[in-house]
Amino acid sequence: MDISKCNNIDDIRRLAKKRLPKPIFDYIDGGSDDEETLRNNTEAFNNFDLIPNVLRDVSKLDTKVSVLGATIDFPFFCSPTALQKLFHHSGEMAVGKAAEKERTMFGVSSLSTTSVEDISKIIKSPKLFQFYYHKDKALNKEMLERAKAANFDALALTVDTAVGGNRERDLKSGFTIPPRLTLGSFISFLFHIGWTSNFIFRKFDLPHLSKFHKHGSSIEVNVGQYFTEMIDQSMSWKDAENLRSEWNGPFCLKGIMSVDDAKKAVDIGATAIMISNHGGRQLDGSISPIEQLSSIVDSVGGKIEIILDGGIRRGSHVLKALTLGATACSGGRLYLYALGAAGQRGVEKALFNIRQEIERDMRLMGVTKISELNSSMINKKYNNFKCLVR
Repeated sequence: MDISKCNNIDDIRRLAKKRLPKPIFDYIDGGSDDEETLRNNTEAFNNFDLIPNVLRDVSKLDTKVSVLGATIDFPFFCSPTALQKLFHHSGEMAVGKAAEKERTMFGVSSLSTTSVEDISKIIKSPKLFQFYYHKDKALNKEMLERAKAANFDALALTVDTAVGGNRERDLKSGFTIPPRLTLGSFISFLFHIGWTSNFIFRKFDLPHLSKFHKHGSSIEVNVGQYFTEMIDQSMSWKDAENLRSEWNGPFCLKGIMSVDDAKKAVDIGATAIMISNHGGRQLDGSISPIEQLSSIVDSVGGKIEIILDGGIRRGSHVLKALTLGATACSGGRLYLYALGAAGQRGVEKALFNIRQEIERDMRLMGVTKISELNSSMINKKYNNFKCLVR
C-alpha cells in the first residue's frame, strides 16, 4: 500500500506496521499495563453523538483557531513526541515541514532527536517546546534558555511523569534509547533492512540531554528508567509557577486530568492546559480525556485555554471535543504512524486527511466557524439512554 492510498489513520497504522521493526512500532503503538486506557481514549468518543443542523449556507468555511498565542488554520496540531528519528531518519524536520505546509502548530519534545536550534532555522510555523522538569537544575535552565533563544512560541510542562508507566510491550521487546539488537529483535530488524541501514549509518542523539547524561551522547536507557532516574519527583505547583514566570510567554500544563488541577493551573497563571493521560502510556485505568472534558470546561472554561489531547483518530472526534468546549485538539500517534509509514509525505497525508474530515463534518453539522459549535449539538450516552451533556 502507498501512503497516497491511505484514507484514514487505520490504513496509515497498517502501513507503519509493515515498514517498522516490531520493537519500534510497538513503542509507538503500545500503552501501559493492560492498555485499557489506551483503547478507551479512542473508544470513549463513541459515547458522544453529534447533532447536526441542516439547510445552512455552508459554502464558505473558517476553520482557524487561536491557541497558545498562535493562530492555526484548523483546530488540530502535532503534540510533542519523543525520539522521532527512530520512526524515520528525517524525524522532527519531517513533522515540522508537514505542520508548516498544513499551517498548524508543531510540538517538540525535550527528548527530541533534532535540536531546537536546527528546527528554528528551518521551521517557521508556530512551535511548542515540551519541557520535562529534571532533577538536574542546570539541565532545566539550559533547555529553557535554548528554547527561548530559538524563538519557540510556547512552552508545555509535562506533569504526569513522576515515574514511568509500566509499558510491557517495551519490556518484552527490550526497547531502549537508542534501540539495541537483542536475540528477540534480530529477525525483525533484519527484515526491515531499509529502516535498519538508515539507523546504523546516521547519527542518533538527544541533543537537549546528551551533555547532561552520565554516558554523554551514548545514552542507552529505557523510557521508564529515564522518567524514574532523571525526572524530579518533588516537582510542585510552586515549581510550575516559577517556570511559567521564567518562560514569560504562552505556557501550558500537559497532563491535567482533574478539575482541581485545572483550577490550580488557572491560579498559577497558565495560558492553557492539555487534558491528557499521556496517550494511555502512564496510569492504566485512568479516565479518558474526552470523558473528563465537560467537567473541566464547566469549572474553568473561559478562564484558560483547554486542549484535548488523546485518542483522536477522526475529524468527528475533533468536532466532538470542540462542541464540549475545547479550544483545540492535539495528538501524537496520529502523525507518528504516518512518520514511520512514509516520512514527511506520510505526516502531510495524515494532517491533510484529518483536516478534510473536519471541513466535511463541519458542513454536515451545518456550521461555518469553529465558534458556532456548542453543547446543544452533542448528546452523551448513559448505558442505552441518551441525554444532553449540559
